[in-house]
Amino acid sequence: MKFIHKPVLFRETIESLDVRPGGRYIDGTAGGGGHSRAIAERLTTGKLLSIDEDPDAVRAASECLKEFPCAAVCHSNFSSLKSVAEKYGMIPADGVLFDLGVSSYQFDNPERGFSYRADAPLDMRMSREGVSARDLVNTLSERELSDIIFRYGEEKFARSIAREIVRAREKAPVNTTLELAGIIKKAIPAAARRGPGHPARRTFQALRIAVNGELDRLSEGLDAAFSVLGPGGRLAVITFQSLEDRIVKKRMAGWASGIIPTPEDPKHAFRKEPEGKLLYKRGLTPSREEIEDNPRCRSARLRVLIKL
Repeated sequence: MKFIHKPVLFRETIESLDVRPGGRYIDGTAGGGGHSRAIAERLTTGKLLSIDEDPDAVRAASECLKEFPCAAVCHSNFSSLKSVAEKYGMIPADGVLFDLGVSSYQFDNPERGFSYRADAPLDMRMSREGVSARDLVNTLSERELSDIIFRYGEEKFARSIAREIVRAREKAPVNTTLELAGIIKKAIPAAARRGPGHPARRTFQALRIAVNGELDRLSEGLDAAFSVLGPGGRLAVITFQSLEDRIVKKRMAGWASGIIPTPEDPKHAFRKEPEGKLLYKRGLTPSREEIEDNPRCRSARLRVLIKL
């Protein structure tokens, strides 16, 4: 299957980066190379570094950018952005982009195990390495599963779903996406199943986040991105769900206000001089036309911070 990903808020994102022909830019989530190519086309003496943890994406981006001598592609997670940027001589950077979530290719390719609509091995690993969703579902305790589903999926039926998963795996391991989707559907009350959206959506999201450590890596990646930006550099982040958007919103608000929560006591904070300013107060969302063309983008939001 060819790696095809339709970038969301594409025009708005590229315009927000304000690409300068001689600047240095880092695409921390290269995907199929759509954003990267648009940046590369605007460079003359500048440089582009495209990063992705998915080996399929690295191959696709490399092919997409092969005609641009200004572009380099690296197989890594954006949480390691600072060390990768140092290696490629990309500090200070003029712009960093993160397009979060699952790409169209990853979601539509059944063998990757992200979708609850097609039968496939229960995988969900973006890097294709490490612990899979199958491992979590079949080895974690009922309480651990419930905590993951509630925390990362914001699923109010988390306890019922975890209980039903444990019951099912006592008979046989849960190996496929449709097996798990059926178990989840059985655990949710009939009235809730008739609501909008697939009943397995939140649980699949939770497992994907847990498998890939997405929220921890996002936090690390944001700090790394901000640290490599030079004065006037821009950090653009596209989010697709509330958990990751809260992290981005809070971190950017802290840089823009100078009010930083202390790790030891998050309810209290210290104040310092603002280090950035928000380009958009509430972020940008897709137009009605874009949502009609690509319904998956309906929850997307673009936030941009300019480093002072």
